[in-house]
Order: sequence, then structure tokens, then C-alpha cells
Amino acid sequence: MSSQFVAAAVIYAKDMLRISKFYEAIACLVVVETGEGYIVLEGGGFQLSVVAIPANIAATVKVSDPPTRREGSPIKLVHFVQSIAAARKQTTELGGHLNSAAREWKFQGVRVCDGHDPEGNVFQLRENPLANSVAECNG
Repeated sequence: MSSQFVAAAVIYAKDMLRISKFYEAIACLVVVETGEGYIVLEGGGFQLSVVAIPANIAATVKVSDPPTRREGSPIKLVHFVQSIAAARKQTTELGGHLNSAAREWKFQGVRVCDGHDPEGNVFQLRENPLANSVAECNG
């Protein structure tokens, strides 16, 4: 396990395995540790800990199908991808959603698009041609 991170985040999940697989694929992260109630993913100086919501709280959390976006959070994870268009298809296949190309915009000179994961947690993708491609991280 590396300790050379420039950023880290924790996301609480009702279905810890599904959420970790989602970010493993979308953000090109690698599972480096699993334990009772958590999975740690790493890549590119970033660490994401996916933590199981305690059972008594998880029982009260409703995840719709398709998931409803949780807009009330003041935090949004940002991941860099080679192609937003390629990530859009994969996001849907993994149970999440990425806004349409018509809702993309430019920020600091790069294409940006918001979406949500299979539990409705909001994230943002920023296109960076130098980012790992999905084929590279899954190949």
C-alpha cells in the first residue's frame, strides 16, 4: 500500500462491492485492501475508501432503480478520464448515469460532465487525453 497521495476521499455505500467496482472501472482505480466493512482503491496519487453504511442505517437508505441523484451533498468527487464519451457508455453499463453531451461544459480549458454512481452519489468527469484509458486500466 502506497502512502504517496495528493488526495483521498471516503464514500459510504449501501452496496460497498458494487460502488467499489464502479469507481474501479470509471476512475481506473485498483483495489489495494479489503476488510470487514471497507474496500480501499488507489490510483494516480488518489485513494478512495468505500465504507459500508452500518446495517441499521443502511436499512433506512432507499436506492431507486435507476438511482436518484443525491444533489444535497456539498462534496463532488472529480475523476479525470481520457474520453467523456467513452465513459458515458460504461457509466450506464455499471448502473450509474452521466449527463448527455449537450450538458457538458468547459472548465479551465477542459471538457467537464457531471453524473452519479449506482447509489446516486454525484461525481464529475473531466476529460484529459493524458489520463489512463478504460482499456489501459482494465486490460
